[in-house]
Amino acid sequence: MDYDIVLASASPRRRELLAQTGVEFRVHAVDVDESLDERLAEDPVEAVKKLAERKAKAAVEQLVTPDYDGTMVVLGSDTMVVFRGEIFGKPRDAADAERMLRALSGHGHDVHTAVSFWAVNAPKGEDVGLFYRTFVDTTYVYFRELSDEEIAAYIESGDPFDKAGSYGIQSGGGAFVDHIEGNLDTVIGFPVERLKAEFPDIFG
Repeated sequence: MDYDIVLASASPRRRELLAQTGVEFRVHAVDVDESLDERLAEDPVEAVKKLAERKAKAAVEQLVTPDYDGTMVVLGSDTMVVFRGEIFGKPRDAADAERMLRALSGHGHDVHTAVSFWAVNAPKGEDVGLFYRTFVDTTYVYFRELSDEEIAAYIESGDPFDKAGSYGIQSGGGAFVDHIEGNLDTVIGFPVERLKAEFPDIFG
């Protein structure tokens, strides 16, 4: 079966990782509400799942129009850095980035990445069929002790500001990592091997 595969993300990192599967896909970035209510904020694994599902659902609603004819697979994804139960999102400003990096220095933290897989069978003029499943992959990341100078220089580089936890392991933040337990792709933002294992008929 031919699938119309859509990545519901503008992230170049996710695009590069999905390309490693060898499948042809297109990108449809969505803008969704990423706010969390109190219950979700206290459950990071459930929160990251819900945000990935919001992104995939938004893309499906935008793309599966009455004129659409085919079978679409939409992938939504979200990544969260969690330290001692607190979600570290993208920093609001330099002070927030410094706060996060100082907290992570010399400690371990969780990185959760959720992928929400939505399959829509929509033959033109017929009833639409929908299936979705969401999984979360977790990697443990351990930072070495960071100096004040390293933190200041990294913030000055601008790299932290579009990244959960104020660092990118695939860029300058990788120098802060002592070791990881789990998959590097999960920390970068898209667990390719887990995706292939979950859906081998499409991505295997």
